[in-house]
Amino acid sequence: MSKGKILVVDDDRLVLATLSYGLTQAGFEVIDADNGDDAILLAREQRPQLALLDIRMEGLSGFDVAAYLRDYLNTPFMFLSAFADEETLAKVKELGAIAYLVKPLDLPQIVPAVEAAFSRVGKEPPPPPRTPAAELDAIALAVGVLMHRYSLSRQAAHERLIKLAAQEGVTLHSQASRLVDAVELLAKPGEA
Repeated sequence: MSKGKILVVDDDRLVLATLSYGLTQAGFEVIDADNGDDAILLAREQRPQLALLDIRMEGLSGFDVAAYLRDYLNTPFMFLSAFADEETLAKVKELGAIAYLVKPLDLPQIVPAVEAAFSRVGKEPPPPPRTPAAELDAIALAVGVLMHRYSLSRQAAHERLIKLAAQEGVTLHSQASRLVDAVELLAKPGEA
């Protein structure tokens, strides 16, 4: 039986693989992502009970993902980062992280911290997202997806989304929702 479902996000694939393997061996169900956009899509789809986030990543940062998890999915999170400066720590506190671990750490240090975090947050899955907020966020999420997939700046991705909506003759929100739904569909595991 799983000790709980955790989303692990780190853009360093070696760190990600090490964390995922170690937490799986410790009895957790692990969902992993190497960027913030995929992390949000997976969190929406899989509903983890806890997230372990790197802070500095290309595209959406760990702070961006944390704010989304907090505001739209009510998912508790903890950070694992190499940075411990005052500005970073202030932001961690402001976002409401339940723990902050400073790299480099090894698995014998991380697993107990994750277990302690799970004991504080409980085993209940988070409630479903608030629909109005999720709808409002579709445009921002679609822009993030376009930024990541096509290596665009935020402004270029937003302009591309506007152009796509105009070409299809639909509203910007409708086009954004279609894009996010398509990406979520592609992210689903294949049926056997």
